[in-house]
Amino acid sequence: MRVTGGRARGIPLKAPSKGEVRPATDYLREAVFSSLGPRIPEARVLDLFAGSGAYGLEALSRGAASVSFIEKDRRCLACLKENLAAVRKALGIDAPADIASGDALRWKRDEPLDIVFCDPPYPLWKSQSAPLAELFERIASENGAHTFVLEAPGGSAPAIGPSLSLLKRIGKGNTQPAAWVFRATHASD
Repeated sequence: MRVTGGRARGIPLKAPSKGEVRPATDYLREAVFSSLGPRIPEARVLDLFAGSGAYGLEALSRGAASVSFIEKDRRCLACLKENLAAVRKALGIDAPADIASGDALRWKRDEPLDIVFCDPPYPLWKSQSAPLAELFERIASENGAHTFVLEAPGGSAPAIGPSLSLLKRIGKGNTQPAAWVFRATHASD
């Protein structure tokens, strides 16, 4: 696994070797970022259920203004901190990013956002679909986020609230993970 584009392209990313961590594949991330194109530079990004931080780090590499990472697993947090340090070194700057340890479903901060990446453990899509949808609605209305990228298991669509509309599904077939790109209905660009 590596950063697939931008100024830190090619930087390897670490992930815990054991447990239920399933980092977003290089192929899927590259396809997601190709579809987002000009939305990334100067965007304020939130990476929920960050894991290794692959989505947020990719955004930093491609010019995001800032990234907030939310993760609660201590093994993932250790890898995320190492990965952020490696990307910052490749960028040659102290890229504006913060890492918070906590439950992503309870995330609440008063900060403006543009793009939200959400790649939770797959069982949460079934067991916590209503709280996830409520979280997305809150972030769209309170933080102004306009683009949501949600990774879900193949063959299933993530639960979302009424203020988000599907722009596109990215992924191969119904057996591989897919990314779903949603747009908040309040967004003007």
